[in-house]
Amino acid sequence: MVIFICLLIGLLSAMLGSIVGFGGGVILVPILLILHSTTPLFDWANASTIVGISLIIMIFTAMSSTYAYAKSERIDYKSGLYFIAGSLPGGVLGAWLNQFVDTDMFSLFLGIFMLLIFTMFLFKKAPNQMKDDINLATSQKVVREVKIGDAVYRYSFSPFIAVAIAFTVGMLSGFFGIGGGSLMVPAMIILFRFPPHIATATSMFMILALSIVSSGTHIALGHIEWIYVWAFVPGAWFGGILGAKINQQLSSKAVEYLLRAVVLLIGLRLIWQGLF
Repeated sequence: MVIFICLLIGLLSAMLGSIVGFGGGVILVPILLILHSTTPLFDWANASTIVGISLIIMIFTAMSSTYAYAKSERIDYKSGLYFIAGSLPGGVLGAWLNQFVDTDMFSLFLGIFMLLIFTMFLFKKAPNQMKDDINLATSQKVVREVKIGDAVYRYSFSPFIAVAIAFTVGMLSGFFGIGGGSLMVPAMIILFRFPPHIATATSMFMILALSIVSSGTHIALGHIEWIYVWAFVPGAWFGGILGAKINQQLSSKAVEYLLRAVVLLIGLRLIWQGLF
């Protein structure tokens, strides 16, 4: 029974996570926390164990999603490498800090964090469609240009700011086990004005590297319940591929509205669980 539930959770969380570029952990971690408090079947799922499992599962989700997005040429590899450079050391630090928090307090922190993510999307800016009078290039910025359909978009970012933000995202990812995309996607869209589909695909590329490093730290700390990990893997792999395919069929607004609804509902539920 537990194995079947884990398989289903892995499939659904990876599918939703891949659609919005979050990696699935933002769905999987809250669901396991809720099950831990409502059924004895998930007594084993304390904060450290859940985070460790989530990060390992996200390796498979991100791997399958990155492969699917790479075939559709949606990944901005150059930008992704800057984000990876900042996020990897942050991921190690966050994974180490996770061992010092209990499950109820972890639920409260994660719930508040998810509401902050929801709030970030209320201030989303539209990506820059390329025009003759737009000049984003400066000597201090990386400038990128992509074509989606018939539209050409330009966006830019400071490497220093990108690495600093990615370090923070990596630390929160290692601590919460949510992959980093839940902050990186809003940051790319809001601060750097990435087109949503490029932000989603590039996020999954970053999550692949980050989840490998962060999960390695949790393995070294002995946080992994391996018998349950293998129950999640098949669902995570196929869910990641399915989510990437669905993403390509949805409009940017549809992706964003789905994201808002999921983050808001789960965030409120976790805050309630952490307090009461």
